[in-house]
Amino acid sequence: MIKVCVVGYGTIGKRVADAVLKQDDMELVGIADVVPDYKVKVAYSKGIKVYVPKEKFESFKSAGIEPQGTIEELLDRVDVVVDATPAGIGAKNKNTLYMDRKVKVIFQGGEKANVADVSFSALANYSKAVGKRFVRVVSCNTTAILRVIAAYLNNGYKIEKVRVNIARRGADPHEYRRGPINDVILDPPKIPSHHAEDVKSVLPDINIVTSAIAIPVTITHLHFVNISFKDGISRDEALETLYRTPRIMLFESSYGFRSSAQVIEWARDIGRHRADVPENIIFKDTVSVIDQNELMFLMAVHQESIVIPENIDAIRAVSGYTNMWSSIRKTDEALGLFMEGKVYG
Repeated sequence: MIKVCVVGYGTIGKRVADAVLKQDDMELVGIADVVPDYKVKVAYSKGIKVYVPKEKFESFKSAGIEPQGTIEELLDRVDVVVDATPAGIGAKNKNTLYMDRKVKVIFQGGEKANVADVSFSALANYSKAVGKRFVRVVSCNTTAILRVIAAYLNNGYKIEKVRVNIARRGADPHEYRRGPINDVILDPPKIPSHHAEDVKSVLPDINIVTSAIAIPVTITHLHFVNISFKDGISRDEALETLYRTPRIMLFESSYGFRSSAQVIEWARDIGRHRADVPENIIFKDTVSVIDQNELMFLMAVHQESIVIPENIDAIRAVSGYTNMWSSIRKTDEALGLFMEGKVYG
């Protein structure tokens, strides 16, 4: 049984904690945070043990949360830490909390690649993370792009180049201070965006260029994907590869799907916790092959949940679990994801 803790109980942290609780080979020893907000209060009400800095004990007690102990005590009781703190904090925690302990650590995509021994995407480079001490799960957008690239590489296709234009959500639903409210922002104001380099931190030989804008929505990102193949591909081959790949679903307009909001409503209707969609959502009607080698499609990415399966696989990898496909299947079954065949394509 792998003993796990989550440091930082926000958008990603709370989802990772819930995912760990569903695995039969992992134990959630506790969570750590520094602010006694409603998210931590909910975790405490569910019986999850909460650890905090010693100087924060009284503020947590005043909020009705009885700390189980200090963060340092939590770290001494676990094998693997998932650090889901805001960007930059994980790197600081590495130096102040983790380096002098034997724990292995999973960082998130908000950290720079050099925080870890390897940047990680389960379908693309699982084996590279096996036994490593520090692993970084790449960002939501990068995870989505890498899944698609890996789908074709794992099936023997040779990729010539990848071009992705990203319309990013302006903020997660709870981020009331962020925007834009009535604007479209160049995010970043240059090409390529950082996503291309992030993809290369996992697959360094990929020819990829990305660009990004931020738009006034909170639901999902939307990707305009263009992949060119050296030896060509047909639309049927492109679709079959996507059908067979875990964590990718195809939705088509004949079922009424024409927007990312409908995807989230679908998740609510089928009973997904928090209406999460950890799979890439590819709109099947947009899948096109131009000149027999250029694949194009539109893809929705639920930024709050897409990296959760990769965090679980990363926990297994650093713990020495070597079978990539077994871990992916185990994770997806526990999380209730659609394995293959995809119901709406």
